[in-house]
Amino acid sequence: MRVSDTRKFGRTNLQVTTFAFGTAPIGNIFKPIDEPTSDGMIQSAWDAGVRFYDTAPMYGHGLAELRTGHSLRWKDRDDFVLSSKVGRILKPKRRADIDFAPWNNAAPNELIFDYSYDGTMRAFEDSLQRLALERMDICFIHDIDVFTRGADQPEVFKTAMDGCWKALSKLRDEGVVTAIGVGVNEWEVCQAALEQRDFDCFLLAGRYTLLEQDSLDTFLPLCEKRNAAVVVGGGFNSGILATGAVEGAKYNYSPAPAAIMDRVSKIETVCREFNVPLPAAAMQFVVAHPAIPSFIAGTRTVEQLEKNMEWFNHPIPVEFWAELKNKGLLREDAPVPHS
Repeated sequence: MRVSDTRKFGRTNLQVTTFAFGTAPIGNIFKPIDEPTSDGMIQSAWDAGVRFYDTAPMYGHGLAELRTGHSLRWKDRDDFVLSSKVGRILKPKRRADIDFAPWNNAAPNELIFDYSYDGTMRAFEDSLQRLALERMDICFIHDIDVFTRGADQPEVFKTAMDGCWKALSKLRDEGVVTAIGVGVNEWEVCQAALEQRDFDCFLLAGRYTLLEQDSLDTFLPLCEKRNAAVVVGGGFNSGILATGAVEGAKYNYSPAPAAIMDRVSKIETVCREFNVPLPAAAMQFVVAHPAIPSFIAGTRTVEQLEKNMEWFNHPIPVEFWAELKNKGLLREDAPVPHS
């Protein structure tokens, strides 16, 4: 498997690379990244053949879209696929009056949730202006999940299935955008959206990884049936599948519990037996599913990006996957790479 390999994006005519560049880090999440590093990562990804880039207004309060557009502006627009998101309006505001957490030194914009028809149309147009690119190919409705919206989620979801859906469906019908979908942290929300509306695709943060395969029960089969594409971000479960079961390892943004540490340690034992880096297995497992054409990786340095691409390209013998299943560390029905 190579980062430059391409696959059809669900039922659309888009072709995406199996490795995608995620721009949350260049929005300065947790700590800042300077402009040369941001641009250097995107240029390095481009030079390696990566042609799918995902961004969002939320990332750095607009900073990630500004940086993504800057780095891609003079590329041939037909040579890459770009996705962004709606659900938030950005309004200029004094830096001193903005709570940027978890973003650091972000753009001076206030984030305001808005899932209405008019708000969606404005957010879409605003994103294109920040990017200063002629189009985005894919647009996701962002963060209509329980993780983000808590007790308000049912009402938020209903509003989005009416307002956002109506706007994005119109834009798709008019050919302004090719694919529309939902980007959230829970597969159950994706499934509910697909059951209600005619979406093309989903961006799922985690929830289908070496450690989590519950979405194989109903959601991913429904995607296969409807030919809806699923892009997975957070495939390292926020850390532990990259670092291994080390002290302080993170699982879903919190310290990894003992049961997860134990499971990852057992997976690492199989990795050592077959000389397979754990992060390589984590990445390549995800895109083995027929509904998942691409894995989104976010990195903080050029060196980290290059390491991720090296892992993605690392050869893994079929016997490795068989051993994980034999030891009960992977679901029997989970698709795995052929070689």
